[in-house]
Amino acid sequence: MGHTLRIGPALLWLVFSLPLQAQVQLTDKTLHLDPAWLTLLHYEPDWFGNGYTSQADDPAFFLSETGKTSPKAELEATLAAIQKPGGGDEHARCLYPARDMWLRERLDLPAQPADCPAYQEWKNTLNTESVTMVFAASYLNSPSSMFGHTFMRLDPPQEDEQTNLLLASTISYAADAAAHDNELLFAYRGIFGGYPGITSVQPYYEKIRLYSDIEHRDLWEYKLNLNQQEVDVMLAHAWEVQDRHFDYYFFDENCSSRLLELIDSARPGTNLQGEITTHAIPSDTVRWIVDKDLVADVHYRASAATSVAHSLSTLPRHQQTLAAAIANGYVQPDSEEVRSLPPQERAHLLDATYDYVRYKTEEDGWPREIAAPLSHNLLRERSRIDNVAPIGPPPEPEVRDDQGHDTFRLSLGAGQLAHREFTQLTFRPAYHDILDPPAGYRSGAQLQFLRLDARLYTDNDELQLEQLTGVEIRSLSPRDAFFTPLSWQVGFGGRRTDTGEKRVLTPYLEGGAGGSWRLGQKTQAFAMATADLEIDDDLRRGYDAAPGADIGLLHQNNRFSLAAGAKTKAWIVSSQHRQDQVYAKANWHIGREFSVFTEFTREDHYDRYQSTWHAGLHAYF
Repeated sequence: MGHTLRIGPALLWLVFSLPLQAQVQLTDKTLHLDPAWLTLLHYEPDWFGNGYTSQADDPAFFLSETGKTSPKAELEATLAAIQKPGGGDEHARCLYPARDMWLRERLDLPAQPADCPAYQEWKNTLNTESVTMVFAASYLNSPSSMFGHTFMRLDPPQEDEQTNLLLASTISYAADAAAHDNELLFAYRGIFGGYPGITSVQPYYEKIRLYSDIEHRDLWEYKLNLNQQEVDVMLAHAWEVQDRHFDYYFFDENCSSRLLELIDSARPGTNLQGEITTHAIPSDTVRWIVDKDLVADVHYRASAATSVAHSLSTLPRHQQTLAAAIANGYVQPDSEEVRSLPPQERAHLLDATYDYVRYKTEEDGWPREIAAPLSHNLLRERSRIDNVAPIGPPPEPEVRDDQGHDTFRLSLGAGQLAHREFTQLTFRPAYHDILDPPAGYRSGAQLQFLRLDARLYTDNDELQLEQLTGVEIRSLSPRDAFFTPLSWQVGFGGRRTDTGEKRVLTPYLEGGAGGSWRLGQKTQAFAMATADLEIDDDLRRGYDAAPGADIGLLHQNNRFSLAAGAKTKAWIVSSQHRQDQVYAKANWHIGREFSVFTEFTREDHYDRYQSTWHAGLHAYF
């Protein structure tokens, strides 16, 4: 009797569910190829053949043993699993709520609520009414952040303008790197897939603390125009993937690509993933969501460093000098020199100095016994000035990061090396150099990956690989009385070098460090100590090394960019000679799509002078 009671419900379930599954398969045999289903399971078309492979690398993400490569098998397994009786956190409807929602709507299955305590508690805790994509600007001092970073903020209902979004939760995807991995190891393993990617949920104020206050990165907040049903689907899919393993790849399967999949799952048909070809750079992905009309509003949140720099920049030059003297203890906040200023100027001087002292206390760890009394004295003097508004926040940049030039660049030019004429084609997948249109990018910053320069010499139709740049990074950050950043550069790849007898392609590694100083609003001077290493069998000892220097000027504006200077190197291992060069390079910007460029160098190498000129067109895609 008891055995009959136990098998009775199961028999009834089989009687009703098997005809339903058969009907589904008969009425829609291509359901497993629906773009929405492929998105939910992260399927991508195979490069060779007509199949699909999911980017999910965790077997627990699939209900079918062949689910990673078979959308049909996974759909059939999911359909069977969600129709099983019962509930609880381990039921398929609770583990995969987005799949369940989509299948029930698509196949008109009964929509009775599922008993999912853990998922419901998680969803209630997030209390999400709208979603905002946040872009953290690039940070060259960390390979993981050179291109910027994106994450989602889950906004609660906005009861009024005072609703504190700092307490909202965020969803982000990042590489699960070991704490002891250095930056070089992180970059290598990130490029070649050595890390699992993890989806994490954190409060927004922790993100601001990391990106804005510690790494000094401005934040752009893009509120998406998703309705409540789309928001619910996004959260349901986030629940499905948050504990699942996806291999992390620096260029394509990264923080931004996973977020694009969340948006695609919420609003089928957007096909943001289809925009990704060889790479998914965060600023590009933000540009895509803007172009697809997914953004309702944009808000700028300046970093702590940007805010302090703005406060100081509002002071006249002589008051900036006075603020530096107060901050460094040479002048007291209540000195006659300060009190003689008009009330408004004195108030702004004290405000800006206090902001700077507080910033340096957090950033450089100024001793409390010095910073605390100074801060107190500044606030005391400021409290004696009434009816003067504090310095306003930094203005929003005229051009957002997503409004700058596209990062893929193709260049065609012609030139002459000594007396040999050539045509050159340059292919650069990412990202920006200091002569590209600067709008939307950090001034003085350069970051290039996998740039290839090929030349065809017209005198003998000889095609040569002139240079292959693996990575090239340059940061020219001006120094002043308040901030003293280090300017630096590093690069590696392969390049043509003159051995005295012929030009050969040699692997190289180069670096440098120094300083940069602003000469005007758009112009700066820089000086770098450099070091070069080349390795090749054509060199006398198989390698050569050279200390050197690079001194020059850089001007950047929205119409044209110019770099000019002089370099010297002293090769000390194989060839033992000096290599001196003067150079001038300029780009004239035609909107954000094109630049006309010209370059000239004059070089003294192996006691012979030779000139190179090169001109052409950059196109940005």
